[in-house]
Amino acid sequence: MEKGITGKKGEEFAAEYYRKLGCTVKEMNYHSRYGEIDVIAENESHIVFCEVKTRSGASRTNPGEAVDGKKQQRLTLTAFKYLEKTECEKLPRFDVFEVWMNEGRIYKFNIIENAFDAADFSGRYDLF
Repeated sequence: MEKGITGKKGEEFAAEYYRKLGCTVKEMNYHSRYGEIDVIAENESHIVFCEVKTRSGASRTNPGEAVDGKKQQRLTLTAFKYLEKTECEKLPRFDVFEVWMNEGRIYKFNIIENAFDAADFSGRYDLF
C-alpha cells in the first residue's frame, strides 16, 4: 500500500476512534508554517492534539518512535498557532496514536495519551 494512503487510513481510524471515545473531532490535517497536526479533538476537559503514526508490513520499530524532540517542537508550535485562532478554555494534551497495518488492514493500534508536554521544551524553540 502506498505511504500516503497508509497514513490517511491511519488518521481516519484515529479520528473515528476518538469519536467512539466521546470526543468531538474539530480538525484533521491542520497546517501552520511549523507543520501539521493530524487530528485535533476535544473531550470534556482537554483539547487533544494528536500525531498519528502508521506503519505497514514488518516494521522493526514502534510507530511512535518517529515522534522525536524536533517533531514534538513542531507539533507544539502548530498547536499554539491553532489556539491563537480558536477560543478554547480546555487543557491541551498531546497524544501519539500508533497504528500497525498489514496488507491494507489495521491489525493493531495504541494511544499514548499525554505523550509529551509543551512545557518539556522550557521555551527552547530552536527550529529555525
